[in-house]
Amino acid sequence: MGIKSSSYWALCLLLGLTGCSTPRVKQQHSTARATTYTNPVFEPVLADPSVVRDAKTGLFYAFGTANDWGDGKGTRWIPMLQSKDLTSWEYVKDALTQKPQWKSAGGIWAPDVNLVNGKYYLYYAFSTWGDPDPGIGLAIADSLRGDFVDQGKVFLSSEVDVPNSIDPCFVEDSGKKYLFWGSFSDLPTQGTYAIELRNDGKKAADIKQKTKIAAGDWEAVMIHKRGAYYYFFGSKGSCCEGVNSKYHVLVARSENLLGPYLDKEGNTITERGKGTLLIQGNDKFVGTGHNAQLVTDDAGSDWLLYHGFDVAKGDLPGGTNRRILLLDKLSWQDGWPLIKNTGASSGTQKGPVFNTN
Repeated sequence: MGIKSSSYWALCLLLGLTGCSTPRVKQQHSTARATTYTNPVFEPVLADPSVVRDAKTGLFYAFGTANDWGDGKGTRWIPMLQSKDLTSWEYVKDALTQKPQWKSAGGIWAPDVNLVNGKYYLYYAFSTWGDPDPGIGLAIADSLRGDFVDQGKVFLSSEVDVPNSIDPCFVEDSGKKYLFWGSFSDLPTQGTYAIELRNDGKKAADIKQKTKIAAGDWEAVMIHKRGAYYYFFGSKGSCCEGVNSKYHVLVARSENLLGPYLDKEGNTITERGKGTLLIQGNDKFVGTGHNAQLVTDDAGSDWLLYHGFDVAKGDLPGGTNRRILLLDKLSWQDGWPLIKNTGASSGTQKGPVFNTN
């Protein structure tokens, strides 16, 4: 997850892509298309979502944890979905053609996809439940519809001295590249950390130089820059217990990328139990968490994609987590993000607005 514009046209100008219309031409030959939607926007599974917009086509792509969807087709190695408007998604293919081999066992979790150095970088976690030494890996593709080629590990937990090193989040800021990561543990060294990467984004610049960002009761960090502040979005609670899951998203903010991050009450999130609530379970959807990057539509509204469980459906047959893809509008008040009723919406909703030719 990184800091990037969700506007196709802004991206075209930024990247110097050929064949892109200017904003003036686009306004003359396009119309605003409003959408409606009802949660979930995709099922049966897209857990731990990451979303990125193709700078050339304007299409959105969402990636999720490798999972068996219970349809007899086996494990999907980082399923990739496509959408024009965030509200209607279709499965395209698996981003990986095969499971990476640099660890002897584990699942491929929590992808984070970003445009880096002109290519698409997919950072992922390689871990089992209770893994003593999980790690972060990287795969790279020339285009979003191309195959992501595995580059191997970025680092193992043992190499950075952070237990349960999962849930990567890429950030590029002021000409430097960083990886944020971390997950739950009661160990004193546990927490969410940030480390500077080499310019190629494939390894840490110095494996021993890291910064603790948050306490060990957070995971699934996403950093978003807005105005003068960097916003830390993270999840707490049980992610994967079906309708008993207590996952929820909280936020904090800082004037500096590497913190300190404070919640609305002024508490530093390096202390356990801190953070300002953004979204939690309700009577329709529970286990709501691990959000993707924010997307800004062409009307200037921000949207949040995240996963959760439908209370009425629970898990897939055989006990596989049925973590569906959910979408909600995110508003801002006094410099803090808000989700209406602090829960996933149900029923027909007004959706994002995108300009179309």
